[in-house]
Amino acid sequence: MKDYILISDSTADLPIEVIKELNVKIIPFSYSINDDLYYYYLDERDGNINEFYGNLKEGAMPVTSQINPMTYEDEFKKCIKDGKDVLYLSFTSGLSGSYQSALIARNAVLEKYPDAKIEIIDSLAASVGQGVFLYLAAKLKEKGKSIDELVAWVNENAGKVSHWFMVEDLFHLNRGGRLSAVSAVVGSALKIKPILSVDEEGKLVVKAKTRGVNKALDYLVNKPGEESKNLSELVAVIGHADAIDKAEKIKSMVIEAGMKEENIMIAPIGPIIGTHVGSGMAAIAYLPM
Repeated sequence: MKDYILISDSTADLPIEVIKELNVKIIPFSYSINDDLYYYYLDERDGNINEFYGNLKEGAMPVTSQINPMTYEDEFKKCIKDGKDVLYLSFTSGLSGSYQSALIARNAVLEKYPDAKIEIIDSLAASVGQGVFLYLAAKLKEKGKSIDELVAWVNENAGKVSHWFMVEDLFHLNRGGRLSAVSAVVGSALKIKPILSVDEEGKLVVKAKTRGVNKALDYLVNKPGEESKNLSELVAVIGHADAIDKAEKIKSMVIEAGMKEENIMIAPIGPIIGTHVGSGMAAIAYLPM
């Protein structure tokens, strides 16, 4: 069986140490802040998460850029020249054009290397949702799944990951064009904490508006039990945008509800997603069982 490389991008929020263990390749999105350009890798080699949120709190307005076809083409060629097939799991097409850029790059590479195998799959997931999907896929690869077997699993489960986000307000999502101005105004009312999710088309949707942080966290914590029959086997990623206290609280609450501590990962939300959600965001994501 020919070996293959599992690739994703830096919108997949996972703990840095987990990414290193998974043996997956990460292609960076870029962002600019205070006139400086950064290419965000999950190991923070270019762009520090803490510094990013510090700048955000001081009023900086960062801008993100999607991955262009040439970058994908270069990365795919490296794999092909090393004798490896490629399986790329992209950030949701509902929030970015990077999936289309990857398809353009694949077609260009296949013109030069017609015998190559390059699979491009839209994860229909974002942030920790994309992270937990990538984690589960990588673990299946470790167990010996062929590229065709893993492609079948990913296609079967894309769009099924549960995403639950709590944000302090909707200002940054509105500024980035992810939500309407009307939704943002309503969501920024005093003490209102919006709850968002990603639908089956990979698009961001407002699901509820809770009053106060505690009620918002309760909403997130209750979802795994509502959607999964076996909490003890559920694998979840809890994300936070400069809000580790919220993440730790969510973790303790879901453990109390029946999840196993060893199946829970806490990940910082990187600058690419952080640009659009702002500081204070907390999230949990999992594939319901």
